[in-house]
Amino acid sequence: MIIMLALLNDIPILAIAYDNTKVDPSPVRWKMSELLTVSSVLGVSGVVASFLLFFLLQEYGFSEDMIRTMLFLKLIVAGHSTLYITRTDGWFWQKPYPSPLLFGATFGTEILGTLIAVYGIFITPIGWIYALWMWLYALAEFIVNDFIKLALYRRLRARGAEV
Repeated sequence: MIIMLALLNDIPILAIAYDNTKVDPSPVRWKMSELLTVSSVLGVSGVVASFLLFFLLQEYGFSEDMIRTMLFLKLIVAGHSTLYITRTDGWFWQKPYPSPLLFGATFGTEILGTLIAVYGIFITPIGWIYALWMWLYALAEFIVNDFIKLALYRRLRARGAEV
């Protein structure tokens, strides 16, 4: 399962190179403390969301094999969705829009991961209902993480202006 997860993650990562982005007319200096803070908080948020899902699935009495497959699907969908959150410092739906290649790579591998989880290719099948629940959970995580990102940027930049 880890190998399938890694392979399905590699395709969108390669597609990032062809994404649309804002281009500054002059060289830009990276704000490393801002970058590390936002990426660390979003990383911790993803881990918390995964452990919360794990806890909920255990509480509802799912088998370990089912939990493993559902977490696999959640990691695929939520992980790829994180690319859309981190590619801009504004809302995920604002311009510049993702390139068709990035959108196709992320959405295509999410669909492939969903089919693997639903039909149990090399893993325990979960069916369409539980797959839909994992997509909804990942979507909720996606929206929460976008709010977190915006709040962090506002706070960090307000603090930076005070200094």
